[in-house]
Amino acid sequence: MVDIPSNLQVVRDKIAAAAAKRVSEYQFIQPQLVAVSKFHPAESVIRAYEAGQRSFGENYVNELSEKATCSEVLDKCKEIQWHFIGHLQKSNVNKLLKVPNLYMIETVDSEKIASSIDNAWPKFGNQDNAKLKIMVQINTSREEAKSGCDIDSAASLVKYILEKCPNLDFVGLMTIGEYGYDLSKGPNPDFCTLCMSKTKICQELDLNPKEVKLSMGMSTDYEHAIELGSSFIRVGTAIFGDRPKKPT
Repeated sequence: MVDIPSNLQVVRDKIAAAAAKRVSEYQFIQPQLVAVSKFHPAESVIRAYEAGQRSFGENYVNELSEKATCSEVLDKCKEIQWHFIGHLQKSNVNKLLKVPNLYMIETVDSEKIASSIDNAWPKFGNQDNAKLKIMVQINTSREEAKSGCDIDSAASLVKYILEKCPNLDFVGLMTIGEYGYDLSKGPNPDFCTLCMSKTKICQELDLNPKEVKLSMGMSTDYEHAIELGSSFIRVGTAIFGDRPKKPT
């Protein structure tokens, strides 16, 4: 059996070490670990929660809904915060917004999806009418198989959300980036592109850079992402072990 508590501690130690290496302009950022439980059972989520983890990420709406509504998760993980980190289709918006303890959607990539979420959230939000936290996903690697808005249209999408989506709280920018990038070649260009996009968007829209977060970095490159200023890192395999095959 995978020792999830020990793996979590190793990741936390590496996060702290990477954060200490950052240049002064990024020292104010406190990296937050999002444990990606994709294809792993609810029992693994509970074990990680009991080891102190609170933020969890899922890629598929159906899987997230199933885990989040699991009676044991609801009973034992009352302070859990779910991040949706997969591609979201309009037909699944309502199902996603019904998820208990939904904390953030990191993958808003079009005005259409933003509007759909914004229009539906009041029906599912909590009693105090809090806005739903969202991030704009950018396809920094320009790969056709990847989701995310085009780099050049990111600023206009952020502007649209800020001006036209009163129920959404724009938190920052997210990217997946190229898989298996060789860091011996230098800084990951996708991470650098996301950082440059943030700078450009903040300048164009007069936003405070310290209030715009970045979500980048996974099990193989989260330390590098932290050094470049990432606020959220999405780690699965390093915590839960090899990912099981997708359920049929």
